Amino acid sequence: MCICINCNHITKCNTYHLIESQHKQPHLTRSPLFIPKYPVVHVNISNNCTYNQIDWDLVECLSFVEKPNSWNLDAN
Repeated sequence: MCICINCNHITKCNTYHLIESQHKQPHLTRSPLFIPKYPVVHVNISNNCTYNQIDWDLVECLSFVEKPNSWNLDAN
């Protein structure tokens, strides 16, 4: 699971912006300026008979600052 959803920097983070792109999701920010320190992204590839699935998860980051539910802009 991506830790970004509970990080205070999610709306301005360029690594999360990349993950949004890989998941073909709309971006929270058009031009993120925050560059996190030492993010670790796991790319999980699974396949079955009909298609391949790729999942990108940021699992470690020295810049992580916990703020639960940060991805939910309506709740902030």
